Amino acid sequence: MSNIHISPRLILGSSSKYRKELLSRLHIPFEVISPEIDETPRLGETPEETAMRLAREKALAVALMAPEALIIASDQIATLDGEQIGKPGTHQNALLQLQKMRGRRVVFHTALCLLDGRSIKSESIVQLENIQTFVTFRNLPDAELDAYLHIEQPYDCAGSAKNEGLGIAILEKIESSDPTALTGLPLIALTGMLRRAGVSFFTN
Repeated sequence: MSNIHISPRLILGSSSKYRKELLSRLHIPFEVISPEIDETPRLGETPEETAMRLAREKALAVALMAPEALIIASDQIATLDGEQIGKPGTHQNALLQLQKMRGRRVVFHTALCLLDGRSIKSESIVQLENIQTFVTFRNLPDAELDAYLHIEQPYDCAGSAKNEGLGIAILEKIESSDPTALTGLPLIALTGMLRRAGVSFFTN
């Protein structure tokens, strides 16, 4: 039995198995609903603005299906020299991404949203935060990058590498105030938001 008690219904608005695993570390009962939204960046948006907007839109989409719940949503945008790096989709695109990023420092914007649907009266019920993670990629030859991609096939990951898996071997340095942000759900920021929403931890 968990030693943490929570009264409101808690929902993770995500289809990511990695975010689900991270949230389960908090030992809080939660449900999962996958939001269906258009994730296309808008013209003129900065990477941070895109990530923040999409995290909020995911939470709002889930709120329509689950009113009166606490809803967690997150979105991540990778950037190099200010340009967004999307999900590669194919092996060739992933290889091109890794070739471009090797030896370079990439910024990952992980936007986190907590929507409290228990009293939808104003924007104050939405907590939003962007956590930046700076990732330096190793300067590896094409053969190693190609071999890594064949093994892990991270074609649905912005940046073409899974740091929670073998992708850690192509990284040189990770700098962040929130160690789980790069995997997609910054737990330090999230526990702060949950506390502000009245969630009690370590309650007997």
